[in-house]
Amino acid sequence: MHRPTRRTLLACGVAGLTATAGCFAGEADEYPTGEGETTWPATPTWRAAEGSPLDAEVTATTAVENLSIPWDLTFAGDEVLFTERTGGVRRFDAETLATETGLQPDDATTVLSAGDLPDRTGPGEGGTLGIAAHPGYPDPRVLFVYYTADDALRNRVVRYDVDTDEVSVVVDGIPANDWHNGGRIEVGPDGHLWILAGDAQDGAEVAQDPDSLGGAVLRVTLDGDPAPGNPDFGAGGDPRTYTLGHRNPQGIDFTPDGEPLVAEHGPLNRDEVSALRPGGNYGWNVARGGPGGVQYNAYGESEAFTPPILNTGADTTWAPSGSTFYTGEAIPEWHNRLFVAGLRSQTLYCVTLNADGSGPDGGRRFDADWLDDRYTATAHRLYEGEYGRLRHVEEGPDGALYLLTSNRDGRTLTDFPVDSDDRIVRIEPT
Repeated sequence: MHRPTRRTLLACGVAGLTATAGCFAGEADEYPTGEGETTWPATPTWRAAEGSPLDAEVTATTAVENLSIPWDLTFAGDEVLFTERTGGVRRFDAETLATETGLQPDDATTVLSAGDLPDRTGPGEGGTLGIAAHPGYPDPRVLFVYYTADDALRNRVVRYDVDTDEVSVVVDGIPANDWHNGGRIEVGPDGHLWILAGDAQDGAEVAQDPDSLGGAVLRVTLDGDPAPGNPDFGAGGDPRTYTLGHRNPQGIDFTPDGEPLVAEHGPLNRDEVSALRPGGNYGWNVARGGPGGVQYNAYGESEAFTPPILNTGADTTWAPSGSTFYTGEAIPEWHNRLFVAGLRSQTLYCVTLNADGSGPDGGRRFDADWLDDRYTATAHRLYEGEYGRLRHVEEGPDGALYLLTSNRDGRTLTDFPVDSDDRIVRIEPT
């Protein structure tokens, strides 16, 4: 079985930072895989969190209210920039967001309006989605925005120069639909732009096609070229693709070693968090679980498929969206844990990752033998039902966490929206 996990890395004799491409070459199979190299250690160099994350003493405060379906947020220099799915890009001073309460939309500066995005449209869950800043921001003052365009209905990533007011295309032609648009983008520690693309409801037609930009994680330079060192999917494979076989990924962040972790929506529950491997095929829409499933194959039935580190199963949904790997010191009980925002579950998940098979007490342990054994994941639930649907979570430079709600998107099932929705909630030490 093609499972390039911790055991495989060790078996390949990896002692340094790079694994040989041969260890990740997919064996003959009817499903595509690529050949690639990792750039992080076989054994994590960072120390896994100990104890329960529920021991943290924190306070949650509504920093901003009355927003229109906020979708993504990023800190850059002394600014914080965020998108609204029905609009464009707004900006606060980071210090303002870290200290004030009850801020209103008019308190923010509009950086980029919806009309500034060429051909922008917003069907279903489409619209203005992910945002990332140039790693040198504010020198240059450059932003990257992922949005849905009505020119043949596709998703597009553009580069926006704030000083010259110039918009240029970085990646175009990402499949789009009313649902499953992916949308999160992030400049990784490698300096390249990582793009999460949904399958646009086309399943294997997109996600199992190495020439398609849908159902995939893309990795490109800041100019949109294939990033150096991307995996090779062979003839017909798009060189911008890093992994494929994804359904609707919406969360990405990196461990202190630079290892990418992706959260994605599953079918009929079965949500997942995966540790990405270059050239990996994550199974959609064929495999979505372990042995004994009746609707989808088990990952172990194909040599091509790389399983996730957690799968919520057929009876539980997180509906995971944005995520952040917390490396701050302000809340020591949360240091080196992954946080994932949940939509339908209305919960913030704190995921502890252990490479030695252990984990903290009190949470749900994901340790089935068919999962990727790179890590054992243990999940604790926070703020369940308190703020409604949670679209994204981001760590701020002050060590606080910032939650974006999504209660005015027409998908709520309980007592939301409330009068102050949608909101940015600041979570900080008490």
